[in-house]
Amino acid sequence: MAEPRIDVQVETPDAAPKDEKQHPNTCPACHSHYRNDELEAALWVCAQCGHHFPMRARSRIASLADDGSFAEEAAELRSDDPLDFFDLRPYGERLAEAEVNTGLGEAIVIGRAAVDGAPCELAVMDFAFMGGSMGSAVGEKFARACESAAEHGLPLISVSASGGARMQEGILALMQLPKTIVAVADLHDAGSPYVSVLAHPTTGGVLASFASLGDVLVAEPGALMSFAGPRVVQQTTREKLPDDFGRAEANLRFGHVDAIVPRPELKPYLARLLRLFANGK
Repeated sequence: MAEPRIDVQVETPDAAPKDEKQHPNTCPACHSHYRNDELEAALWVCAQCGHHFPMRARSRIASLADDGSFAEEAAELRSDDPLDFFDLRPYGERLAEAEVNTGLGEAIVIGRAAVDGAPCELAVMDFAFMGGSMGSAVGEKFARACESAAEHGLPLISVSASGGARMQEGILALMQLPKTIVAVADLHDAGSPYVSVLAHPTTGGVLASFASLGDVLVAEPGALMSFAGPRVVQQTTREKLPDDFGRAEANLRFGHVDAIVPRPELKPYLARLLRLFANGK
């Protein structure tokens, strides 16, 4: 006789009440309401409780890079559909919709920039593009960022926000894990430092590959950093998990990250790291 299924519900402090539709600019922690321009000026951080809203890649680059210093690379790269994947809709249709909705060609933006005068290479993910999933184009763009940093002797800063590998590309998406790991290894062999910033959420194959390989690992407050989400883990283990399971604070406590840095303090923190690495050469 089959064992009855146990339905485990996971509640998180920032979860919205069921059956209650909130405006996207409503803070899930303290329920404060904001206009777009207010959040943009505050780097998408709640002024009342410090909750970090999701931040788009272009906005994040603008918050980190010096004015006019960012030069995008590999902007022409797009994902292909080698499997002719079709679930409820064709994969190609989903890609086109994501590009129209986000204005991005893929879930990562790379390019050379300067942070407080210190030159570097940036690789910034955008969760709004198909959940920040990593397909072959994302892996290729990250690898090119590593190659560019190594070629020019620059440090690499990545900002990850991802739900993991892109299932529509099957094994081609999974192969981006070893591909990006090798790219980071080549970067280290070239003597270029790598700083990885983990935003909410950083999960699945991205966490299991390049996001965890920085010389310095920095997380934003409250960011979920777990290979599988707490709901999946709790349903699998049938055990009650701590409220902060997989969060940045728990990862810091266990030594998995080096620091938790609020978004308004991130640029000066990264600039200080870049100066330290430059002085160490």
